[in-house]
Amino acid sequence: MSNVAGKAYAMNVLTPIRPSRTWFARLIFMFTRARPDTLAGLLGLSFIHFARWILIRRDQWPDFGQPKERIENDYMLFVSNFNGTWDQYIDAFSDGLPGGLDLLWYTSVKYPHSIPITPFKAYIRANQIDTDYYYNATPGAAQKDIKAAMRLRRALIDLGKQHAGLTPEQFAAAYRQMLVARQNDLRGQGEAPVASTDTACADVNRLPYVRARWGSRADA
Repeated sequence: MSNVAGKAYAMNVLTPIRPSRTWFARLIFMFTRARPDTLAGLLGLSFIHFARWILIRRDQWPDFGQPKERIENDYMLFVSNFNGTWDQYIDAFSDGLPGGLDLLWYTSVKYPHSIPITPFKAYIRANQIDTDYYYNATPGAAQKDIKAAMRLRRALIDLGKQHAGLTPEQFAAAYRQMLVARQNDLRGQGEAPVASTDTACADVNRLPYVRARWGSRADA
């Protein structure tokens, strides 16, 4: 599945908008920029890397030398990257941001609203475009894993800066204090939640490198 790379999933949804309603869609975008609290529910969904809505007018499609196409509608492009499965994402999106979703997709043709969830999922699935190529620099890690690793790295750097000015006993105490403070960041990455060939291959391919670095502890 080209939409999946390790633990991450790339989503692209292209929905038509009647040209007579595009002005209202632009007005909605201006409102959400002025009132970001309308999308505050996104902040609570930590497994989402980003989510973006873009308006594309009929005359804005790229021209690669092909004959001019007659396009009747304008379009709204929604792009997002997240960790987890497609169903988990749509369920969390619908539960955490129903009003924001209904506001942004209000002008899209045949939009059924985000609740109830079944028609909403059918609408997303019908308008979703698969990703042709999706690269993930850290396929074995989710967003939370990367943030935890960065926090741990900063803590180790700070500890290293203190080393020269501490006695062995003081350093041991500072080290134990750092471990206690950062113990939640020492968790394992676990298995990718997306059941796909891509995920399985990514886990298998990275295992020799992990074993070379950490030895038998990598299988624990």
